[in-house]
Amino acid sequence: MYAWIWSKLPFGTPGKITGSLLITGVLVALLWFVVFPWAEPILPFDDVQVGDDFGTSTQQGPAGGASGEATPGPGDGHDLPYDITTNNPEPTAS
Repeated sequence: MYAWIWSKLPFGTPGKITGSLLITGVLVALLWFVVFPWAEPILPFDDVQVGDDFGTSTQQGPAGGASGEATPGPGDGHDLPYDITTNNPEPTAS
């Protein structure tokens, strides 16, 4: 196909190079301004979901699969033993 296009372009080698660049530019512009905007709404690139269908996030189990449990929150045995609101915790005696 490319050999056929090359043989049909006029004006010798400089004309063939110019014609090839012109055809390439037209095809890129056609894709950029017509095809890609038409296809964008039907492509799934913006369908980002965090969590399941009910709005709760899931925690990864030890094997890497979802365990189905909700992410731990305050008061469920996973509280931090220090204050996270400041960067200067009080020193403790060891």
